[in-house]
Amino acid sequence: MLETLGMVYGNDAMVREQGLDPEQRLHFHQQYSGPLMNQLRQWLQDQLNHGRTEPNSGLGRAISYLLKHWQPLTLFLREKGAPLDNNLCERALKKAILNRKNALFYKTLNGAQVGDLFMSLIHTCELNGVNPFHYLTELQRHCSEVEQAPAEWMPWNYCATLARVTSPMAA
Repeated sequence: MLETLGMVYGNDAMVREQGLDPEQRLHFHQQYSGPLMNQLRQWLQDQLNHGRTEPNSGLGRAISYLLKHWQPLTLFLREKGAPLDNNLCERALKKAILNRKNALFYKTLNGAQVGDLFMSLIHTCELNGVNPFHYLTELQRHCSEVEQAPAEWMPWNYCATLARVTSPMAA
């Protein structure tokens, strides 16, 4: 089972390396990952149907859960752009949970709100491939430009704006 899923994830890594668009990714997965997922489903069903696994055991319940949720699990074979997993969302939730735990140690409500703001800003920077420390430093260095056009200094625009502002031609 793990080998099969490893091959599916390997296929997805190949798709990213080749820079395929969502439509091409869908066709690639349908051609190469679809048969793997069909084999996996058959293997899972065989484990239960042929008594290789007790349905009430931990493994049997896990297999039943997988088979019950097969449609959403294989959405990447039917919808272009559908991810293989929800790891991105889980990582975001973990950050929020970590911040909630840390917030227990804030002395004031205002301190907690500031902590929430920075947690959100840091996570947004990470999602956009921006170093949060460098980002905040540059915001301070260019505070007058940020005040003039704040949208240009958002984490998703920041690199292009900084390059434009600091280039010798801009002066």
